[in-house]
Amino acid sequence: AVRCPLAAACFSAHLANVSYAEARGACDQRQGNLAWVSGEPELRLLLGLLAEAAMPAPALFWVGLKRNASACTHEEQPLRGFSWEGARGGMAPQEVPAALGRWVQEPLRSCLTVRCAGLQLAVDAGDGPSWGWKE
Repeated sequence: AVRCPLAAACFSAHLANVSYAEARGACDQRQGNLAWVSGEPELRLLLGLLAEAAMPAPALFWVGLKRNASACTHEEQPLRGFSWEGARGGMAPQEVPAALGRWVQEPLRSCLTVRCAGLQLAVDAGDGPSWGWKE
């Protein structure tokens, strides 16, 4: 499934059971990046794309959300110290709206290891998909 909003990058969903590194490599081969979500309009677009791709729920969808080994967990920040990677030729969003700070499970408190997070979808009866970040 693919969606291309006007004057913006295209988003595509690929259903495969792979690691974060493998997903990132597959994007590199297609000269793209794992998705960034800088606001609620992009989040709605991404959730719609995953629904169109018939993504089974619950499911974890890799996005470009990563915390480097030198970065610590910050409970007061929406992304908890994670940031968007893969800015090749563009700028990854730095400011994150508080509404995007929904975590299915809080990330481990750490400053020592590289960690990545994905977008987890779950099914809500009648309310459409519920979502949250998951390390």
